[in-house]
Parts: sequence; structure tokens; C-alpha cells
Amino acid sequence: MTFDVRAVTESEFREWQRALRTGFLKAPVVSDEEFADRLAHADLARTLGVFDRDRIVGTFRSFRQEVSTVGGGGLTADAITQVTVAPTHRRRGLLSRMMSVDLAAAKERGDAIATLIAAEYPIYGRYGFGPVSWIAEWSVDVRRAGLDPRRSGRPEDGGRIDLTDADEIRKTGPELYRRLAAVRAGVTNRSKRDWDRGTGLGHQSAPWREPYYAIYRSASGEVEGYAAYTADDKWDDAKTPLNTASVRDLVAVTPAAERALWHYLCSIDWIATVRSGHRAPDDLLPLLLPDPRAAKMVTYADMLWVRVLDVPRVLEGRTYPVEDGLVLEVRDADGLAGGRFRLDASPAGAACVRTSEPADLAFDVAESGTLAFGDESAVRLSRLGRVEELTPGAAARADLLFRTPLRPFSPDIF
Repeated sequence: MTFDVRAVTESEFREWQRALRTGFLKAPVVSDEEFADRLAHADLARTLGVFDRDRIVGTFRSFRQEVSTVGGGGLTADAITQVTVAPTHRRRGLLSRMMSVDLAAAKERGDAIATLIAAEYPIYGRYGFGPVSWIAEWSVDVRRAGLDPRRSGRPEDGGRIDLTDADEIRKTGPELYRRLAAVRAGVTNRSKRDWDRGTGLGHQSAPWREPYYAIYRSASGEVEGYAAYTADDKWDDAKTPLNTASVRDLVAVTPAAERALWHYLCSIDWIATVRSGHRAPDDLLPLLLPDPRAAKMVTYADMLWVRVLDVPRVLEGRTYPVEDGLVLEVRDADGLAGGRFRLDASPAGAACVRTSEPADLAFDVAESGTLAFGDESAVRLSRLGRVEELTPGAAARADLLFRTPLRPFSPDIF
């Protein structure tokens, strides 16, 4: 049977949304409000459907994205989202066809990478994607944590915590978020629509509950972080509060802001538990508590996946802590980014060019993103059989070049 893979038209978009909702096990009904909101923000030229005669049986959409790199740079990405195949049409190569069309277009546009958030781990490695960031979530028993609640709004560094509202977050949040991208790799940009939806404006996919907003100001008055959180209302039979504060968003661009915001959240009256929301795995939260065992890790999972499309741009688009040169053989079965490349890097900058020199390390294109974003050890990958060390000691040298003190962090699902 022949299936047509192509961009959808405006007249087909409602049916495309219905197929999308079916694929994600949501009620297959598209309201007029949802239809209008999605249509207004969709690039139909990058909204693919698989057609079985007049029925849409696969969905796939991409959009332009910026992703921060090690050292505060950025790469233009082809962000892939809303990928489904109807349960009646699985195992027929439909995802592969949509992915091939999209990645070819991204390569033609000159995008350096493609990105996605994987609903299921095993799917995307076969297309050259690999995880470059991970997220953790903690549940904190605040009664055990050992923090002094009396100083939660008056940090010892001279700063202060103030409650604010969504209008203030829409004003100050974007600049704070840009500052976060300057110190963490893997941060994906937020559009004005993202900020609006994240603070209750516009169409919401679920009933909106207004959160509380707290901002941290340094001793000089500069805003260096904020937290958005909600709280439930749960008490036991002895009138003891058992409420949970759930962090919806927390952005801190200095360690002082990070410490102060967690101290505040763990010191709110009637709050017995704090759920951290998605955080970088090296977040300060557990170890800033007098009793780190009060923070139980409840989630640890892959987050942002990257498919490299332009090896030189990716490797030249980050900083390096030491000076060294390595020849890297990148294997790419799809022919989009493979080859042998010489990387010469130092704290002053990097150059990456194609070469015919013998390779020091060889690996699949999926590992090139993992290494470039600094979250994985070449030595560890070599022991796993995912990096081939062709020159003795090259994996250890790569570790010195690629690893970064702060792990990549991708706060947002897209």
C-alpha cells in the first residue's frame, strides 16, 4: 500500500490535530479554540502528515529553535515535536519517512542540529539522535531538612525574597532565562508565546491554576532568580498540615539565588513536602540541606535529544577548557553529517575541518552530540563500546576537552 507523506494544508489541519490527539491517547475532539490557537502558531510547511487515501495516519511537526552550548554560545536547531503514528499503521516505516523528509529539509536550511524530547527511549537512536541532557526531580521532607524557617525571606547574603505576580515574571523572566542559557548548555529558547502560556495567558491545554511567584533580589537589588509554585490543601485527622508545594518553574542565575529560593520554598508555613519539578541532576538542592537525606530523588530521566547535522559548526560552537587536537571519525548511516574531522581546540577558540588523517576516536553520530554538550565521558562511552579508541589515551584526552563543570540542563518540554 502506498502512503503519501507531505505538508498539510489549512483545510486539513483540524484532521491533523485529531490524528495527533489520537496518537497521544487524548480525546479525539478538537475544539474551535484549540484549532484556532494551534493554526495561528503552526508553520504548515513544517507540519507533515501521512495520508492513507484521505485519512491522516501520521503526524510530525518541526519549528526553529535556539539551543545553548557550553560556554554560552548557541546553535540553530530543527526542533521536532508532535510525532505520532496511528495504532492501525505501526511498523510500516511511516516515522522513518517523515523523519527523512524533515531532516533533509533541516540540512538544506543549514540547521546545525535537530532536537526532540523522546516519549520512548528506544525510538530515536536509529535516526542519529542521542540524549545530551538529563533531568532529576526531588521530593523534600521539609520537617527533616533542617533549614531555619525564620530566615526564609531574609537570606544571609543580604538579598531578599519577594512575592510578585505574573506580570512581573513576564517582564523579568526572559532576561533571566537568557542569563541561564549563558551558564548552562542545553537550554532551549522560550518565545513570547511560551512566556504567555507559562503565566496563564492564551489558550491552555489544561485547566489553569494560578501559581505563586517569588523572586530573589541580591543585596544590590538585582533580580537573580524566581520560582513559580502551587500548593495543595491537605491536613490529617489531628489537624496537622500535610501540604505539598509543587515547583512549576525555577530559574536561578547565581548560586545565591538558587540557595535562597530553595530555602524559601522549604520554609513556607504549612508545607510538609516540596516537589522540585524538573531540575538539572547537579542542582544544589540536596546538598544545601543540613540533612540531604530529606530530599528523595523521585525522577531521573533523559531529557533533550540531539541529532548533529553539521559537525564543524557544533564543535566550533562551544568553548574548551584546555588545548588539544583530535581527529574524530563520525559515522552516519544516513549520510547527513558523517566524515573524518580534525578538531583543534583551546580556551581561545576552536577550529574543526575535514581531514584524511588517521582518526584518534570513532563513534556514531549520536555520540557526537552527547560529547559536544559535555555531559558524558568518552572513557565511559569507550568502555560501553560506543566510542572506539584508535589512539591509546585519546578517550581520556577527549574527556579533558569536552567535559564541563555544570551538566547541561533543558528545563522545557516541547
